[in-house]
Amino acid sequence: MYELVFWKYLEEVYLNHHEIYEYISEEQVVIEGLEELPVQVILNRIASVFSKWEKVDDKSWKNNDGVGAFQVRTTPQSIKIDCYGTQGTTMDKLVSVMEEFKCPLYDPQVPERYDEMSE
Repeated sequence: MYELVFWKYLEEVYLNHHEIYEYISEEQVVIEGLEELPVQVILNRIASVFSKWEKVDDKSWKNNDGVGAFQVRTTPQSIKIDCYGTQGTTMDKLVSVMEEFKCPLYDPQVPERYDEMSE
């Protein structure tokens, strides 16, 4: 499994990324300093981009024409995508969808956040 995690800071707020990731992992915790996201709009956009994939349930997709599957877990302030055997090009598409919503990627495996403020 490979995790892709996304959130958006409020203007002028910049916190410890790994701590935010840990809070997000607890799910449904409101985190001061993060914006609320249009979660349903994001889920609809993912469904549109992956319309050729089998939608297993409301938040899970499986590639019947190749390898990979992913599940989206959400809080009002975050999107966490668990990728299973998913190719890099598929993960790039997911990152691009989230960039449309100005939500940069935090990659907990590295760990690094890919936004303009990263060091």
